Amino acid sequence: MTKLQHKISKKNPFDNIEEETVLNLLHTSDLLQFQFRRLFRPFKLTEQQYNILRILRGHGVPMPSLAISKQMMTLVPAITGLIDRMEKGGWVTRKRCDKDRRVVYVAITDLGIALLDQLDEPVGALDKSLVGHLSPNEMTTLISLLEKIRQPLETT
Repeated sequence: MTKLQHKISKKNPFDNIEEETVLNLLHTSDLLQFQFRRLFRPFKLTEQQYNILRILRGHGVPMPSLAISKQMMTLVPAITGLIDRMEKGGWVTRKRCDKDRRVVYVAITDLGIALLDQLDEPVGALDKSLVGHLSPNEMTTLISLLEKIRQPLETT
């Protein structure tokens, strides 16, 4: 009996190794996301909002919202709503492009930068607590395998 099979009290083996692999990935993803949600909750921040702030800080200049969406770690069907809430929180500002009114530029504010600065150390510590027990070689192998799994999904 595998660990996942035991955890979910599955009496019979999985139908196939692919099913067990996907369920292990989903379960692991859920556990990781829970840890980040718990870290961000006191700041009234979601993982997606954190990701947007990181993208903006890393880019250094205002970005079109569509460009932000393309760099997101998660699929975000309604980035406009996310940015609306972030603007209300004071973390970002928006400005329409003078040349093309359909394009909206988003910039991180000083408050958004301060929030990220406050989170840098706890996020780094959480990363270490989540995967620090793996060796560098194991992490490299895991990264490679995850990239291989995503590859056909990201080209569609």
